[in-house]
Amino acid sequence: MSTKTIIVNYGMGNLHSIQRKLYRLKEDSLISSDAKEILAADKLILPGVGHFKNAMGNLNSLQIIDALNEAVLVKKKPILGICLGMQLFANKSEEGFSDGLGWIDADVIRFRIQDTRNFKIPHMGWNTINMAKQSLLMKNIAENAEFYFVHSYHLELNNQSDLLNETHYEYPFASAVEKDNIFGVQYHPEKSHDMGERLLKNFIEL
Repeated sequence: MSTKTIIVNYGMGNLHSIQRKLYRLKEDSLISSDAKEILAADKLILPGVGHFKNAMGNLNSLQIIDALNEAVLVKKKPILGICLGMQLFANKSEEGFSDGLGWIDADVIRFRIQDTRNFKIPHMGWNTINMAKQSLLMKNIAENAEFYFVHSYHLELNNQSDLLNETHYEYPFASAVEKDNIFGVQYHPEKSHDMGERLLKNFIEL
């Protein structure tokens, strides 16, 4: 029997692109910003495109932060953060100098690029990932697999045990994290063709 995945709608994300991918995987999903539905879900996806401070403002305005905290920290429901969605897991961000959810001990910083001729900001396009540890989320995904990125900020982890993937863009940065039931990817699996679909399949099969 299929589980139900809630794609959290807080006004900032590729909601329908993700839902189409889940539909292809025959996963029962719902786009919602309702606290009761978030608490009743089997799994959660927190997407995100845009500005960190605005995103936290939207989550506050919708009054769903308490529901997310209960679902993730108390009920231990698996959650996948995508791009900005993953960054919101951090303690705080330089983008708007705003506090985050504080689920992952990390700060969000803007890329510190020196060679601006060869490394443009935002970091946009295909890049490879290196595996920092084994994970069910990475099942049947090869070392150096390519994923699609578009971002100007990235996580700076305070606890390296949370590091799942690393990607190089002038210097290495955390491109995925895993801590207990909390999973986050800086890249966009919904835009990453077969590898992205494989990752989403792994998540819904956790």
